[in-house]
Amino acid sequence: MFINVFEDVLVILSPCCCASNGRILFIRLLQQIEVMKKSKVAIFIDGSNLYHDLRKNFGNAGLDFGKFAQFLGGKDKIVVVYYYSAPLNQNDDPEAYKSQQKFFSALDKISHFQVKLGRLEKRQGGQTVEKGVDVRMAVDIVTHAYSNIYDKAIIVSGDSDFVPAIMAAQDFGKKVTNVCFPKTKSYHLNQVCDETITIEETEFKNMKWKH
Repeated sequence: MFINVFEDVLVILSPCCCASNGRILFIRLLQQIEVMKKSKVAIFIDGSNLYHDLRKNFGNAGLDFGKFAQFLGGKDKIVVVYYYSAPLNQNDDPEAYKSQQKFFSALDKISHFQVKLGRLEKRQGGQTVEKGVDVRMAVDIVTHAYSNIYDKAIIVSGDSDFVPAIMAAQDFGKKVTNVCFPKTKSYHLNQVCDETITIEETEFKNMKWKH
């Protein structure tokens, strides 16, 4: 890309270049410079954490994830959006399982989105816990930083267990932004991350899923 930019500059400055071609190439040059200025952004969404945060803050978890990603990415270039979760047990609640699978399929159809799944395990007393979800997300944050897949990571979670992974990404020269909500901010994440985005109710309403 840099070679193409310099070639365009040489053509623009060439005395034999007509004015109209010069203007076209100059516009192309400005467009290429604007593209180069954009950071590559990877968004990492802790699905369960986000669901509970939305319910606690706004009483509703109906989020338009396409608009949500666009809001977070801003003018930068989104390279990937990962949504981490765990599938429900089909035998325990077939209808809930079917609804969740439909939701996962809808996410996969959104540009740049990929659903990454762990598993649910039952503990004594019938309580279920997610296993392998946080680990997958932490590993992706670090390995993608090492592989230079992103310039900036946006972490949608209030779980301070991600602090070591965030610090590792920063050691690779990456910027990390934490997305949180007014009632469920994480002090440790806010302290470690380079930037914090707090989603207020007015912003949530603009990104709310409309049936």
